[in-house]
Amino acid sequence: MKKTMDDYWNHNTAYHRWILRTVERQGHRDVLDVGCGEGLLLQRLAPLVSTVTGVEPDAEALERARVRLAGLPTARLVPDRFEQAALDEAGYDLITFVASLHHMEPRRALSRAARLLRPGGDLLVVGLAANRSPVDWAFSALTLPAARIGSLAHHETRDIGVPVAEPPEDLREIRRTAGELLPGARIRRGLYYRYLLRWTRPAD
Repeated sequence: MKKTMDDYWNHNTAYHRWILRTVERQGHRDVLDVGCGEGLLLQRLAPLVSTVTGVEPDAEALERARVRLAGLPTARLVPDRFEQAALDEAGYDLITFVASLHHMEPRRALSRAARLLRPGGDLLVVGLAANRSPVDWAFSALTLPAARIGSLAHHETRDIGVPVAEPPEDLREIRRTAGELLPGARIRRGLYYRYLLRWTRPAD
């Protein structure tokens, strides 16, 4: 059965399970999703945590998120860009970026995320990076069959009506920036032309 907009699959939502498993293992309470789009991840996180907050600058996507999250008193939506949004300075136990970091200046966005993360909290990024090196292109080519099979098997919904952009940074640049701002961050290549970044803020 083809999935509806209430329950859809694409190359971004494929990694929601990774985020949900992290929440279940770590017991995070307060979660911030940066670039929440139309709110599917927030909806999936809400039953597992105390509060969910989504930041989204696109008015149309945000309105769809409001409809999706109606009736969830623990959900809050902030209509602004993450870099300047008014957020809870008491911090969050988990901050996520799912296909949103490349819409921002990464150094500024990751710096703010690190400041907003509570000690022991996790930063999870499902990111897009530009292909520039032979290794980048080779990995994309090798994983192309698996990505095509996944899209067919899950009846991929590609266009969900949110802004899209090509990533300006390649993985080497992302690794360099993360290494400077997030010591100990782990970055690995994933399927569906994505990379995964995880950083745990050290306990003060």
